[in-house]
Amino acid sequence: MNEILDAPDARPYFRDYAGFWLRFAAYIIDGFIVTIVTYVVMFAILGALWAGAMSGGSINETGLMGGMALMYVIIIAGMWLYFALMESSAKQATLGKMAVGIKVVDEAGERISFGKASGRFFGKIISGVIIYIGFIMAGFTERKQALHDMMAGTLVVTSR
Repeated sequence: MNEILDAPDARPYFRDYAGFWLRFAAYIIDGFIVTIVTYVVMFAILGALWAGAMSGGSINETGLMGGMALMYVIIIAGMWLYFALMESSAKQATLGKMAVGIKVVDEAGERISFGKASGRFFGKIISGVIIYIGFIMAGFTERKQALHDMMAGTLVVTSR
């Protein structure tokens, strides 16, 4: 269990914040899982379009663009739900985080809400857009927070 100590600024201080490399390993594992699911969804949608064309129908440009747009919406929604539901669950971690023994908590050390987990997920877009500096910040900040953690008011700590 994480030991909470009193910090000078009256915020909880965890002795065992998850550092950059643990978080990176979890991100790689989660990326692998999300990629596999993404390919399954992508091939299912493309297969449906192909089957429609092979059964006498035709694939016009509008149908193809609609199928591609649907695919991207499903993939983004799936990623959001994977991260937000897992991090706000009783486990407080995605499969990748569980594999390396880390979890997401709020600044009081409690389980985060689905809304906070959603904010954290969409904050990762900003962390990535600025040439991943938002992610790299986890290696240099006092409480090992990435930019999206600061924005959402979350911490990533070891769970062992």
